[in-house]
Amino acid sequence: MATLQEITAVMAGAVGEDSGLGKTLKFDFKGDGFIHIDGGSVTNDDKPADCTIVIAFDDFQSMADGKLDPTMAFMQGKIKVNGDMSVAMKLQPIMAKARG
Repeated sequence: MATLQEITAVMAGAVGEDSGLGKTLKFDFKGDGFIHIDGGSVTNDDKPADCTIVIAFDDFQSMADGKLDPTMAFMQGKIKVNGDMSVAMKLQPIMAKARG
């Protein structure tokens, strides 16, 4: 099980110079921290974002490992998307890079 800091570092590597999202995105891990992506900046700040994805940290790890399908997780209510849904739809290439 990776720590929030390890996941943040992997996400920063996957995002690189520019996330390509065109807007800000935040993962809210339900009390276990945050990952905020703004262009090429990846932090653990709880800042406003155009799109916030609320997901349990364990479920995020399963999704990042490819064990949990994002669409199924959404359908099951394990993922909630607040704000601009189109930003969440652009996340797939970043998650693929994060998996390696």
